[in-house]
Amino acid sequence: MRILLIEDDQKTADYILRGFRENGNVCDHIENGHDALFQASRENYDVIIADRMLPGLDGLSVIKALRSTGKKTPVIFLTSISGVDDRVEGLEAGGDDYLVKPFAFSELAARVSALARRPVMQQEKTVLKVHDLELDLIRRRASRAGKEIELQPKEFLLLETLMRNEGRVLTRTMLLERVWDYHFDPQTSVVETHISRLRAKIDKPFEVPLLHTIRSTGYSIHAPD
Repeated sequence: MRILLIEDDQKTADYILRGFRENGNVCDHIENGHDALFQASRENYDVIIADRMLPGLDGLSVIKALRSTGKKTPVIFLTSISGVDDRVEGLEAGGDDYLVKPFAFSELAARVSALARRPVMQQEKTVLKVHDLELDLIRRRASRAGKEIELQPKEFLLLETLMRNEGRVLTRTMLLERVWDYHFDPQTSVVETHISRLRAKIDKPFEVPLLHTIRSTGYSIHAPD
């Protein structure tokens, strides 16, 4: 079993690492939230053990960000906070289980084993690609043919939505719902304006157009035939 331990208290980390490694498991250890998010998003683990209180980026934020990329790795939170509301908060952030400090290693090991036995769900990509256009969902960066493209937050989300649906036509209504969370027509040209801005950044400087307007239907992004 391959485990990622995110814990800044060295004594606690040593205790957990020793226990799992003695049982023949591979257990990587990260001490801060930012490095943990990078590691967890790039590597595949059977289970993640995450402390809630971490330097740089707290455990809840790490797992929320990880879940936003589509990673389904089971997560068990470790915490010294024992309130019901705090446990609920951890589960709503994307955690699968919760263990309050201090704890017996045998209980942690049993819970980790139970999580690892769950059916493995397919992991979504953290880098989307269409032809020579790339969108890094972790670093929040876009590039085409190796040239970085600066995008505003809504432009990034719009491009992400289109790239996740490569080859499909997305209507104006679909984009309003998925990008702007509008479930009504605001009677504005917000979609058209952002499509125009996006096209100017990802297509006009390059020879091959990727973003296409489908007349009277919507928009689609796809590689050339």
